[in-house]
Amino acid sequence: MEKPLDNSEATTTAAATKATAAALAALPACPVETTLTLIGNKWQTLILRDLLMNDKLRFKELQRSVGGVSQKVLTSNLRAMEASGLVHREAFAEVPPRVEYSLTDLGRSLKPVIDAMWAWGESYKAALAGK
Repeated sequence: MEKPLDNSEATTTAAATKATAAALAALPACPVETTLTLIGNKWQTLILRDLLMNDKLRFKELQRSVGGVSQKVLTSNLRAMEASGLVHREAFAEVPPRVEYSLTDLGRSLKPVIDAMWAWGESYKAALAGK
């Protein structure tokens, strides 16, 4: 038999359910628009690509891998992707501090989308070369 929730657990569960419902209500009705909301900018797509190709990356490794992105913009995009559940941030209590980024299962579920973008880009370049 399950233990009944105490008042603080019930309040926390209710708050989490309410926050999830609010987040869901804020998403666009169109699934394509929802996807674009989560990975629709250049930097988020490139972060996703690089984390799919590498299991874990430290901040500077990711910055070099993405290329041309400022520290501020990378930080902002990583925070947004973490908040949406696509990226996991793990901080280690070391000197100097070490932080690693990886994709969550939800983030890894976007692999077919990135693969399709990769294939389309290759086809587009081949079509231009054939003209």
